[in-house]
Amino acid sequence: MSDKPYNVLFLCTGNSARSIIAEAVLNRLGLGKFKAYSAGSQPKGAVHPFTVQLLKGLNYDTSFARSKPWDEFAVAGAPQMDFVFTVCDAAAGEACPVWPGNPMTAHWGVPDPAAAEGSEAERHFAFAEAYRMLSSRISIFASLPMTSLDRLALQTRLHEIGRNVP
Repeated sequence: MSDKPYNVLFLCTGNSARSIIAEAVLNRLGLGKFKAYSAGSQPKGAVHPFTVQLLKGLNYDTSFARSKPWDEFAVAGAPQMDFVFTVCDAAAGEACPVWPGNPMTAHWGVPDPAAAEGSEAERHFAFAEAYRMLSSRISIFASLPMTSLDRLALQTRLHEIGRNVP
């Protein structure tokens, strides 16, 4: 493995909750092996306050968190992605920009906590549940033996993580 970390982009429609959470989790768990980013096809322009509250409560630095369009990562000079994951159903069905370098892709759909209804406690629980699901998937991903898997085997594992890890 090279000393260069793998670049990973998490995509969602609004880039205000799930993709931001995933970016934070992988940057913590990746320990220099990965550099995570997030973006949205139709960014909200602000990170959801419950996202920030959840991450701060779990001792994450949230200074990185901003809602941004995925176009930022498809232009000349942008970091070249090794992996691109969609974390919401809407983004998985949308036309994505062409990613330079032909990154590996997979869909890891997670229910949108920002769309949760009910009491404030129920809405906070939806964010905690999204965090749990993403953290579980990202833990498995970060522990994959990247250098010993061929591209097809790695792609299969990436899809399995999205389908089989609740």
